Amino acid sequence: MIHVVGHTATDHICRVPKLPGRHESTYITDHQIYFGGGAANIAAGIARLGEETTLISAVGKDFVNSDYDRWMDDLGIHKNLFVVDGVRTPTAYMFTDEQGDQVTFFEWGASATFAHQEAPALDFVHLATADPDFNVRVAQKSSVVSFDPGQDLLNYSREQLCEILTHTSILFANRHEIAGVSREIGRSEESIVGDIPIAVITMDAQGSNVYVDGERHFVPVVPVQLVDPTGAGDAYRAGFLTGHVRGYTPLECARIGTVTASFVIEKPGCQTNLPDWIMMRERYRRHFGLLEERDDV
Repeated sequence: MIHVVGHTATDHICRVPKLPGRHESTYITDHQIYFGGGAANIAAGIARLGEETTLISAVGKDFVNSDYDRWMDDLGIHKNLFVVDGVRTPTAYMFTDEQGDQVTFFEWGASATFAHQEAPALDFVHLATADPDFNVRVAQKSSVVSFDPGQDLLNYSREQLCEILTHTSILFANRHEIAGVSREIGRSEESIVGDIPIAVITMDAQGSNVYVDGERHFVPVVPVQLVDPTGAGDAYRAGFLTGHVRGYTPLECARIGTVTASFVIEKPGCQTNLPDWIMMRERYRRHFGLLEERDDV
């Protein structure tokens, strides 16, 4: 069972010709609403790949019995939700330009309740974007911790980052986030990834680096037609974590994550085009060779 902690959100995904600079404006060429939230995206990806997952998240009462709620039931996601009265389910507003660059504005809404909740002790947990203090408390109590600071990196103090990293077995970050972690705690990126058993640094269209006990392995992207980059990182994590609990090597897990992400960017929305295990395995074969099945798959 993979437990995933963090945000469930409604995503407003907008297309613009060019991201505006300071004191500038632009116009929206397309506006669509999708299911999202980093933790929910990862849980959905894991469930779609056929692995058991529990989502620990916070939502408003508007979520209960909604289309999104029923979608999670259809996927088979186990839900451990803090339902908060009087506030909305978190909402993300994402703007992507014609070059694929993106900015996001996030309304925490019900996620503010994380700060006041009792942290569970879990066997295997992925800490996605969420309240830093809650994530630290979960990390302190749990056996195996996967950590992704994501867009909430700016909310972490130096002390919180240092504490959570001491409990981290798998670290996920993009190249901007690992640089931010490095600046915040005053350590080199090489030192950080060298101290964690598995560290995954994604680099957009340049692929990803996987560090296993400090040794680097490079994984290229799977070339597909890019429609919307939103959710690619979450899909990568879902694929990687699914492969990890099924006993694949870190390099194989990174390739599984890369392949899973390649499906998501082919359509708008983080959960619109998630592959099942058979779809992922076939595309994996075409780009990386045969992926041997494990006994529990």
